[in-house]
Formats: sequence, C-alpha cells, structure tokens
Amino acid sequence: MTRALIAEDEPLLADALQQELARAWPGLQIAARVGDGLSAVREALALAPEVLFFDIRMPGQSGLEAAAELADAWPEGTPFPALVFLTAYDQYAVQAFEAQAVDYLLKPLQRGRLEKTVARVQALLAARGSGAQPVNEATLAQLRQLLASASGAGTPGIAAPAAAPLRFIQAGSGGRIDMVPVDEVLVFEAADKYVRVLTAGREHLVRTPLRELLAQLDTQQFWQIHRGTLVRASAIASVVRSESGKQSVLLHGRPEAFAVSRLYAAQFRAM
Repeated sequence: MTRALIAEDEPLLADALQQELARAWPGLQIAARVGDGLSAVREALALAPEVLFFDIRMPGQSGLEAAAELADAWPEGTPFPALVFLTAYDQYAVQAFEAQAVDYLLKPLQRGRLEKTVARVQALLAARGSGAQPVNEATLAQLRQLLASASGAGTPGIAAPAAAPLRFIQAGSGGRIDMVPVDEVLVFEAADKYVRVLTAGREHLVRTPLRELLAQLDTQQFWQIHRGTLVRASAIASVVRSESGKQSVLLHGRPEAFAVSRLYAAQFRAM
C-alpha cells in the first residue's frame, strides 16, 4: 500500500486534504500528519513514505526548507518520495511548480486539481516500479529554484525589490563594531541564531539571517554550497569527495573543509 505524510499547520485544511485523498485515492494510507517543518523532516526520515504533502508556510521551518533538508539527508538506496507542495498563492505565482519534478495543490483545495495531482503522482510511482530512485537532478533543480525565489521575497514567483549590494559587514564585538569589507569575506555560515562571517584570519558573528545577506550579495562571487553556507568562488582551492560520496570544499586561506549538500553538488563537475 502506498503511504503518504501530510505536513500542514492548519488542522481544518489537513482534514480536508485527508478526506479528499480518501475519495480520490482510496488505496493511499496516511502514515502521519504533522504541523511543522522540523517534525515533517523527522517523520519522513523515520517512515520513508512514498508521497509527501508539504505546506509551504509552516512554523519553525518552511515546507521548502524541509524538502531541501530531506533531499540532502535522504538515505542512498531508498526511493525519494513524490513531493507535492500546498500553497495559498494564485495560479500566476506558482508557475514554477507546473513543470518538472515537484507538483503543487492550491489552497483552498480544488477537486479537479487534486485529481490531476493524484494521477501524476500515481504515474510517477508506477514508472519507478520496484527500483530505488535517488534524489534526481530535476527535483534538486526545482527545489533550488523555489528556494531562491522564496529567499527575501514574500511570494514565490514574484521578484523582491533589489537590495543594495553589501560593501561592509558590521559585526558587533563587545562594545565595538568591526567593519569587515565584504571583499575580505571567504565564508558566510549559519550557526544557530547567528551567521559566522569568516575571513582568512578572523571569525565574526552577526545576527542578520543568511537569507537576508544572500539578497545583498553577488551570487557570482558567493556560491551557495549548502542551505546554510556561502563561499567565495574565487577562494575555492578544490572539491574533494569522501568514500561515502559526500563532497567538501577546501578554500585558500581557511584550514577547515565545508560540506557541500546534495542540493548544490551539481555545480561541481569536472570539465
């Protein structure tokens, strides 16, 4: 029997989805229902369902962020679930969902759209057969696009106003503020409630969220290699792969290695 996980923070909408799925797909078993992104990741990894229904806006961690974390943490050899996002945005704002590996359902639920989604998911699962399907590049590319669209903007598919480019990072340290030129920064790395700002010789902490910093940085100069890590492209010395297949970046001027998530690994390929 095909199993699904529903992650939706509004109980009435979760109830409605479960009822409509029971009508449109009687053979589908709802393995779990959760109301936040962190629980969605935990339960999905524990249960390994075939289908995920993730609300985009959830407390703690968005559906997009939860899906990205799952794509990175999903065990090798286990088929990655068919992924369906729930969104309250209108048809024009969700054009990015229409194409490839990720489907969507508009809230409030529309029966015809749900039936179309069920048919697409059933066809996808049937095409997979019994063979394990890894997290494919189409899914990863779609997630990267949606995450980039959502960062700093309120509505996917609607561009946010361009932010002024950062020239300095103002890092508080005790009773003073250090003015760190962005040209000297090698790494921005999210760490709990702070972002670590690393230069060749120093480390600074700032409270500005990484997504806000990203909106003010040149993405040709700073490459995202993990959902919580940006590195200066010109400082990359090499990319190494472990026996388990995990990639790490080594930088000129820093002794440590920085993990590359599966979501962003495609940008490092030999020519």
